[in-house]
Amino acid sequence: MVSRPRSAPKVHRAARLEDAFHGFRARRARKRGHLPTVLSYTGYGTTSWVRVLGRVVLAKDPRPGSRAERTNRKREESVRGWRSFISVPISDADVIIEIEGIEHVVRPDRGGVIDTVLPVSLEPGTHWISFRVEGAGDVATAPVQIVADDASFGVISDVDDTVMVTALPRPLLAAWNTFVLDEHARVPTPGMAVLLERLTSAHPGAPVVYLSTGAWNVAPAVTRFLSRNLFPPGALLLTDWGPTHDRWFRSGTEHKECNLRRLVSEFPDVKWLLVGDDGQHDERIYAEFATEHPQNVAAVAIRQLSNTESVLAGGRSKAEKHSQVSGVPWVYGTDGAALLAQLADLGLVR
Repeated sequence: MVSRPRSAPKVHRAARLEDAFHGFRARRARKRGHLPTVLSYTGYGTTSWVRVLGRVVLAKDPRPGSRAERTNRKREESVRGWRSFISVPISDADVIIEIEGIEHVVRPDRGGVIDTVLPVSLEPGTHWISFRVEGAGDVATAPVQIVADDASFGVISDVDDTVMVTALPRPLLAAWNTFVLDEHARVPTPGMAVLLERLTSAHPGAPVVYLSTGAWNVAPAVTRFLSRNLFPPGALLLTDWGPTHDRWFRSGTEHKECNLRRLVSEFPDVKWLLVGDDGQHDERIYAEFATEHPQNVAAVAIRQLSNTESVLAGGRSKAEKHSQVSGVPWVYGTDGAALLAQLADLGLVR
């Protein structure tokens, strides 16, 4: 019996249109002198593998005599603010990733995103890897957090309205924060940086993951924001805007659920503290996850967007309800200090 090769999955019309549009923009950008440029992001892994993250776009070298050239600004640093949303992603570039002297060649997906797992042999701790597109000149670097084989605690935190005040339920303000406002003017949630720093100090080597429904376009700005406001370093897991191969729009909820399940499979012995807020879908996603994987959840900490007494009372009621269902402790508070006190009572932080 002759077996027939399986046909490739049919690509959604919207995705084909998007690919054609990106192809048209890429041809024009290349004619204007734009070059493939890697935007590198923090990765994570174990002593035997590492998940590397980045994005490949077309960008132009600084103009001769410009301030950017005088200050030796790299090409990837020009993809900032609103420019990150109009930059052209490319998928037809071979990216060379070097880890401890060993090179790997990968290709980004149709949205220009690099998200791949590579074999390594590394000691626990922070290591640096490099990315380059052959013939494009610039080399980008990024840290990767190698988690010890005996690690037993980790932190997964939302970003919008959890560590960064963005007011996502208000679309106009959210658009202003995303496309216009510089990261210097973004407001950190009071006490959250201290909370996460105390958690990582109490659990040395604990993996930290920032899981958000935001687009990869905002990754450089979010990374700078976290560093500037003294949040502990960690991998940033975002998503790509636009259609997928089988639907018009991507699901932010599905993105979070898939990455939570993936982290459990990658680190089966780690118990995660899940940090989020009550403004979107974090409570439901975390509740379902804690019910399915109670052995992998140390606690759930929810930042409340309102500080009125009625909301506080409602928060305590929901915490008791969630804890009874999953057996996982839940804590609620309006800021990091309130959450820190309750997590200290649970013995998760000193």
